[in-house]
Amino acid sequence: METTKQNIEPAAGRLGVLTVGLGAVATTLIAGVELARRGLSEPIGALTQMGTIRLAGDEGRTPLIRDFVPLAGLDQLTFGAWDPISDTAYESAQKCGVLDWYNHIEPITEALKAIEPMPAVFDQNYVRLLEGNNVKTGATKRELAEALRKDIRDFKAANSCDRLVIIWCASTEIFIEPGAAHESVAALEAAMDSNDESIPPSMLYAYAALKEGVPFINGAPNLTTDVPAITELAHEAGAPISGKDFKSGQTLLKTVLAPMLKARMLGLQGWYSTNILGNRDGEVLEDPDSFRSKEVSKLGVLEQILQPDLHPELYGDFHHKVRINYYPPRGDNKEGWDNIDIVGWLGYPMQIKVNFLCRDSILAAPLALDLVLFMDLAHRAGLSGVQEWLSFYFKSPQHAPEAHPEHDLFIQQTTLENTLRSLMGEEQIAHLAVDHKQG
Repeated sequence: METTKQNIEPAAGRLGVLTVGLGAVATTLIAGVELARRGLSEPIGALTQMGTIRLAGDEGRTPLIRDFVPLAGLDQLTFGAWDPISDTAYESAQKCGVLDWYNHIEPITEALKAIEPMPAVFDQNYVRLLEGNNVKTGATKRELAEALRKDIRDFKAANSCDRLVIIWCASTEIFIEPGAAHESVAALEAAMDSNDESIPPSMLYAYAALKEGVPFINGAPNLTTDVPAITELAHEAGAPISGKDFKSGQTLLKTVLAPMLKARMLGLQGWYSTNILGNRDGEVLEDPDSFRSKEVSKLGVLEQILQPDLHPELYGDFHHKVRINYYPPRGDNKEGWDNIDIVGWLGYPMQIKVNFLCRDSILAAPLALDLVLFMDLAHRAGLSGVQEWLSFYFKSPQHAPEAHPEHDLFIQQTTLENTLRSLMGEEQIAHLAVDHKQG
């Protein structure tokens, strides 16, 4: 099969990475990159750094992904942030309690102290259990968005950046339904001018990024980019968008285990999931409206994978429950319990029980790094709008209106790898027997 290599601009110069939020995920991302480029740690969990990709043709064509596609290198990254709390990255990393001070904070003290967050666009009506004093003021939401655009331009100039990527690493906003204000760019701008309540701060960041031609990543379950206005703006700007909600812990396991049940045609009676979490994210999710955003993100996974409309006798009536409990002593060390009631041959019941003791930000940070580098690649390749090929990284992948999101982790991985192959003019691989004969 003949393929054509995409014209991709080189990854030359400095890539600025602006995080919305300078809490646990952002500081863990920044610290990990700083340590890795000093040779003090391995970037474990990042496909862009440690993953390989198999190519069709001669035996043994399995390069590292970073050697196969032209990604920005870690030494090219420059970090900045917005946050409603004025702590530097150094102060925030200490307070978040994710990283060991002696091994992972002290060696990069100066780099972390140099990152001081810009005042954030923050409204407590959308994140009710947080307070902040490092906050922008403006008469209208349009004014606030314009202030963010100025921040973007100023950061780019001050740090001599050639390109930028913006990634939301902040807290979960309250649940918002799409409405008339989100139907077009014109409607969105009018709603911003009138301070419409349906325009949350996260949407102002997405708007500002795209108006500056900067890729935007939504790492939380907020509505943000899941509206026609932002998609329209992304295409107008020629910039990629992706989201939503980093797939890091319990949902990651669901996207592995649920495909197994479906592949073996095992029935499902119920799936009960609960978590304890003590970081800022856990505190925010104590608010029912913020939890509703997270719940919707988590609940859609099983139905999309199991397709109960096609297999009603197996999946037509299962009970799916998700709970998240704020438990301060646990900090960032999240614990997730899953009880899965399944049905086998002749209707006999069985159970699967999973206890996942994970570190929330340790799992999320490499996802954020991959997304930053892949979105920069997409931008240089001329790709705009929703990047469905990055669904691998999200709990609730953004998708075209006429399509269903794909949640199966292994299908998502194949899509991601085939997109990279296509960009580089290589044959796509379906992982059939014939592929192995070729490779």
